[in-house]
Amino acid sequence: MLGGGTHSARKLKRAQIVLAADSGSCDAEIARTVRVSLSTVGRTKRRFVEGNLERALSEEPRPGAERKLTGKEEALLVATACAKPPAGRKRWTLTLLADAMVKLTDHASLSGETVRRRLADNDLKPWRRDMWCIPHVDGEYVARMEDVLDLYAEAPDPERPLVCFDETPVQLIGEVRQPIPAQPGQRERYDYEYRRNGTVNLFVTFDPHRGWRNVKVTDHRAAVDYAHCMRELVDVHYPNAACIRVVQDNLSIHTAGALYQAFAPAEARRILRRLEFHYTPKHASWLNMVECEISVLQRQCLGRRIDDPKRLRKEIAAWQRQRNKARDRIKWMFTTDKARAKLGRAYPVAAKESKPL
Repeated sequence: MLGGGTHSARKLKRAQIVLAADSGSCDAEIARTVRVSLSTVGRTKRRFVEGNLERALSEEPRPGAERKLTGKEEALLVATACAKPPAGRKRWTLTLLADAMVKLTDHASLSGETVRRRLADNDLKPWRRDMWCIPHVDGEYVARMEDVLDLYAEAPDPERPLVCFDETPVQLIGEVRQPIPAQPGQRERYDYEYRRNGTVNLFVTFDPHRGWRNVKVTDHRAAVDYAHCMRELVDVHYPNAACIRVVQDNLSIHTAGALYQAFAPAEARRILRRLEFHYTPKHASWLNMVECEISVLQRQCLGRRIDDPKRLRKEIAAWQRQRNKARDRIKWMFTTDKARAKLGRAYPVAAKESKPL
């Protein structure tokens, strides 16, 4: 150790104390030579005698500062942080929580850092919150979820193809000033001002087995527009299929009635005979695989300023051709078995059968 290597200065001094004591030097001489106090010499020699060399060279465990909040007070802090903030405040802050704890306990003062550490121990950040779709998991929720997941797990069947359908709005944004192109050492620059040119709607159809997608740009998202998408699905995209199974969410226009609004009864019935609708649970559109495809579309194509529908259609068509040529698919990992394992606690408890009278 003394001949080389990397060690702390205190550890090296303790090694020098042990070697000097072994050579017969007295405590005062060791303290003067190593430049430590007599108490350090005595403590190191005692730890060597009572333990071993490793104990003599290492640091003694230190208890650290005593926690300012007791277990009950920490529980009170957690309960306060999870409660509603004071009147007039959007959410709790460290200062607000510290002041509240001073009022609720016998502490004369409490620092925000103490509050932060205790909250961190309990994985709490009350000044932050997430927006979430909070579903009500009941029998209907589970039935729809497992129906969709079982569809995804089935082998491809050309006679009964599976498609996922959804829509998304797109805002048309125009430039006020011409962007400055990128060059070596400088990123592309665009002005923070922009011009709003209205919105359009995208109807997105995705076949997870074929790795095929189709995006239709429309001015509106009405029942009639939806009905025309279903007719194109039957007559243009899958003319030879016996039955097309469509996974979709619970939007008000996603109904058989939409086709009767758009077409004559005979035509609507003809189309519906070739369609089989499967609905995701309410507040669970994430189970629709087309949501993943729309996310890819947003990242790869739409995450920029596009100012008019004509250019938007051109850009989306180019993206669609590339994705379809590569037959890009989505690797869906969530199955019915995994749903039962991960969401088992959320599943409704089966009710007992009523006794006959």
